[in-house]
Amino acid sequence: MYNFDQEPERRHLVDEAGLNSFLSKIYGYMALAVFVSALSAYLTMTVFASQMMSLMVHHPWTMWLLLLIPIVLTFAINFQATRNPVASFILLMITAIVYGVTFAFIAGTYTGQDIASAFVASATVFVVMAILGTVTKKDLSRWGSYASAALIGLIVAMLINMFLKSSAANYIFSFIAVIIFTILTAWDAQRMKNIYLQFGGEVSTNGLAVMGALQLYLDFVNLFLQFLTIFGSNDNNN
Repeated sequence: MYNFDQEPERRHLVDEAGLNSFLSKIYGYMALAVFVSALSAYLTMTVFASQMMSLMVHHPWTMWLLLLIPIVLTFAINFQATRNPVASFILLMITAIVYGVTFAFIAGTYTGQDIASAFVASATVFVVMAILGTVTKKDLSRWGSYASAALIGLIVAMLINMFLKSSAANYIFSFIAVIIFTILTAWDAQRMKNIYLQFGGEVSTNGLAVMGALQLYLDFVNLFLQFLTIFGSNDNNN
């Protein structure tokens, strides 16, 4: 005779297995994007160094293009994710390549120790907060909303400082940004878990995984860049 009391437990186990598979995809895609960025940055600084320098000298607007392309790609990935997961994954890898090329030019102003320290610091913060966001029972949506609002204000302040060129303000902004993206990492990790539990059976989980990987990749990238600014500023002060 069928035991109806076992059905909730069976469904719970299926949901847990599906969730674990979904989270593995997210962090797998995200880790691959980080690797692609690191590889493209390395190749830009070594194999294609002369070509890239020539491109920048003769076409200075290329740097602005490198900064704008990821914004367009981000919208495209989110639009295509549930419609065409394969296309969105390819766009994610292209985004990672573009960021890697951009990193190559930024990294040229920092020491190898600065880059290594920034990577270790950002990776540590990211892993801790991603785990926290995934396992905590506390709703982080309010914290995420506050952090998102603070990020908008910080972006405005950074744009103003581009004209003021205050290194002290830039240093302070980096610490604020680290706090903001620390919170956003935990919130995004929790948000993707909740999205899967709510919509995982209705849309492509591969597409959702690409969306989650993109968001967490951007959190990690911003943590890395801000830690890089902090460690680089400390070297200059010393």
